[in-house]
Amino acid sequence: MAHLGLLKAKLAKLKRELLINATGGKGGGGGGEGFDVSKSGDARVGLIGFPSVGKSTLLTKLTETKSEVAAYEFTTLTCIPGVIQYKGSRIQLLDLPGIIEGAKDGKGRGRQVISTARTCNLLLVVMDSTKTLVCKRLIEKELEGFGIRLNQRPPNLTVRKKERGGIALTSTVELTHLDKETVESVLHEYRISNAEVNMHCDATVDQLIDVIEGSRVYIPALYVVNKIDAISMEELDIIDRLPHYVPISAHLDWNLDELLEKIWEYLALIRIYTKPKGQMPDYSEPVVMPHTACRVEDFCNRIHKDFMKQFKYALVWGTSVKFNPQKVGKDHVLHDEDVIQIVKK
Repeated sequence: MAHLGLLKAKLAKLKRELLINATGGKGGGGGGEGFDVSKSGDARVGLIGFPSVGKSTLLTKLTETKSEVAAYEFTTLTCIPGVIQYKGSRIQLLDLPGIIEGAKDGKGRGRQVISTARTCNLLLVVMDSTKTLVCKRLIEKELEGFGIRLNQRPPNLTVRKKERGGIALTSTVELTHLDKETVESVLHEYRISNAEVNMHCDATVDQLIDVIEGSRVYIPALYVVNKIDAISMEELDIIDRLPHYVPISAHLDWNLDELLEKIWEYLALIRIYTKPKGQMPDYSEPVVMPHTACRVEDFCNRIHKDFMKQFKYALVWGTSVKFNPQKVGKDHVLHDEDVIQIVKK
């Protein structure tokens, strides 16, 4: 087990060094011409996949942004942005050029495409319904090679370097993939001789390496199976039961409503409505926030960075409180479609 862990650590280091050399010492890859698209809206979603799977058609249908569509491959040669307006939010949608096998190693414009994908809050992996399983594994391999982990949570483990004392391994769960010898061999490959390793999950060697490398990004993904008009009902039924899959036909507008609903669900955004004192709530323009940062203080900072200096308390109506309205402080966690009124000092 220790020998395998050492080999994986060596491989991960070599991959990182190759990426650094190929991108001028930046490690993560630059945006490149046409890829330097500034973030806008409440979230960023990227369309990624092999050429000619219907990404440009999907962008056009969801955002009414014109992206060139043709019967030949590599129609899209740069990153084309559009905006989805849904449930009061503005979601930036990027049509990325088609990637090819070996993109992570620099083939085509793969590194630029995947570097931009790393900045997204959600990835839509668009696939042809007649080549679903093959395409899925190849795309995942390319993204994993560039440090992107799809539909995974960061492993619950920490590696803390110290001055002396060697490697100390503690665990709150039974470890079936790692032992102290393996952990030590991996850490020594990274020239770490003294560290405290705390495991709160049954981590694998790959997850330990991910934590040590520290450059991984964990992004939710939907596998959008396009051109379902070309397959049988039996095949469609199987695809429909798979996790994270959404079958559609962009050309025929089939199931695009469900795709939009899934995008909203996977982005996990919440809408907060404001209520000026003595007036009705403003339901026309909600403040859209990520569910991971939706305290009253986060809301105030969204309005203005100096807003908290004048904050006294807030009145909240909605599912996050027991009474309507309820007086709350800055640490209160808001729920979707809550109404808030800020009381200043």
